Amino acid sequence: MASLPYADVDSSLRSLAGRAEGFGRLSVGGLNGPVYRVTTLSDDGPGSLREGCRRKEPLWIVFEVSGVIHLSSYLSVSSYKTIDGRGQRIKLTGKGLRLKECEHIIICNLEFEGGRGHDVDGIQIKPNARHIWIDRCSLRDYDDGLIDITRQSTDITISRCYFTQHDKTMLIGADPSHIGDRCIRVTIHHCFFDGTRQRHPRVRFGKVHLYNNYTRNWGIYAVCASVESQIYSQCNIYEARQKKKTFEYYTEKAADMEGAKSGSIRSEGDLFLNGAQACLLTGASEECVFHPSEFYPTWTMEAPSDSLKDILHICTGWQSIPRPAEQKATA
Repeated sequence: MASLPYADVDSSLRSLAGRAEGFGRLSVGGLNGPVYRVTTLSDDGPGSLREGCRRKEPLWIVFEVSGVIHLSSYLSVSSYKTIDGRGQRIKLTGKGLRLKECEHIIICNLEFEGGRGHDVDGIQIKPNARHIWIDRCSLRDYDDGLIDITRQSTDITISRCYFTQHDKTMLIGADPSHIGDRCIRVTIHHCFFDGTRQRHPRVRFGKVHLYNNYTRNWGIYAVCASVESQIYSQCNIYEARQKKKTFEYYTEKAADMEGAKSGSIRSEGDLFLNGAQACLLTGASEECVFHPSEFYPTWTMEAPSDSLKDILHICTGWQSIPRPAEQKATA
């Protein structure tokens, strides 16, 4: 379909760099570093993913093996890294990735499943992380969130990901006391939320642009706007099952404010199926929501349709695609 984004990012290994749409568009990952090859499924040691992620220099990390990497602890990713799963099938389990005080991270074509323990997320982005792009990942069945973005982490794009078999899917903005989260900006597009229960996403304080996502069969609500958040929902497909409420509003009090308030959602061109109810707040709520064009000039979007549903079934999550040819790093 001609209007789908990223038609050429698989033309060469480093074509992903700087190509995200939305708030994460500046992320270059490990563009200017050498290729690091993961040669073992071990949790640590020479040739392991953890060894590559802890190195301080820019790296474009690829895999020479397929299989399961069982993480015994969070795997911290340092700045200027691309974790590129194209060409192999890598599943992370046990714990997840932690993006802490880092910048310019690209995570592509991985699976996350079966994370266990208190506060264990598939991808935990906090604090003060920025310029991040998560593309074509499959995430399911963690004890906490699948992707959580909190503590002043910002300028993030999540695209073409598949979420299933989970409760609290994606949290953006941790707590009403963390007023620094007013800086958060996230774009989520062309993702498939398939039967996950809630938080697609749940947002505090931040600005979030949702477009061309497919969310179906949620268990409580699809999208939640809490304290001071601004959510621009554009040309998404919301397909209800038993629970019909698409948009939820939770009222909370920011630590530096007198009164409690919820967030705001602006819905433009969304498709509501099987009795899904938009439940937009009346009055000035929509007028309080930012417009993405204030921050980036273009994004690739089409009207929601059955054909868009079909393509998101096929093109989200881990993909069986070859690793693109390598080119020399750009100076």
